[in-house]
Amino acid sequence: MTAAQRVNVWVRKVPSWAVYILGAMIPVWYFWLAVSGQMGVEPINALERALGLLAMQTLVVVLAVTPLRRWTGISLVSHRRALGLLAFFYVCCHLAVWLLLDVQDPGRAWADIVKRPYITIGMAGFVLLLPLAATSNDRALRKLGPVRWRRVHTLTYVICVLGAVHYVMVQKVWEIEPLVYLALVLALVATRLPRLRRRAAA
Repeated sequence: MTAAQRVNVWVRKVPSWAVYILGAMIPVWYFWLAVSGQMGVEPINALERALGLLAMQTLVVVLAVTPLRRWTGISLVSHRRALGLLAFFYVCCHLAVWLLLDVQDPGRAWADIVKRPYITIGMAGFVLLLPLAATSNDRALRKLGPVRWRRVHTLTYVICVLGAVHYVMVQKVWEIEPLVYLALVLALVATRLPRLRRRAAA
C-alpha cells in the first residue's frame, strides 16, 4: 500500500460529523482568545483578521482537493462538502465580527461596502457563497441534476479569487503572505481552466 493509499484510508475513517465539530470549534477558540486578552491590544481587529484568514485557508484547501488527488493520489473528496460549508461558516463569523463588534452600525457598514473597494469585493464573494451553501446537500443535487449543480459550484473559483484579492487589499501595506495566497489561488484556478473549457464546449 502506497503512502497516498494509507492517507486515503485514514481520511475515509474520519466521519464528516467530526470534521464539522472540530472545524466549528476553531472560531470558538479564537473568540475565547480574544475575550481572555490573548489577542493583543486590539482583540476585535485581531479576531476579525484571524477568522478571515481561516476562511481563506479553508477555501484554498477546497480549491486544492481535485489537484491534490490528481497529482498525489491523496483524496479529500469525502470531506469536500464539509470543508466548503466550514469555509462559509468562517466567512459568516468574519462578517459577524466586522458588523456586530467592529462597525456596530448598519448604516456605516453599508456605506463602507459601497465606498471601500476591498469591502465591496469581500461582500461580493460572500454573496456568491450563498447559493453554494444553499445547494451543498443531496436534495439540491437531485433537484438541479449533476450538470447544473456543477455549473453552480464553479462559482468556487470566482469566490476564491475574490477572497484572495480582498485579503491583499485589506492590508495597509504590501505584504508577502496575502500575495502568496493570491498566487496560490490563481495557480489552482489555472489548473482547472482546461477542464472547464472542455465542459463548456460539451
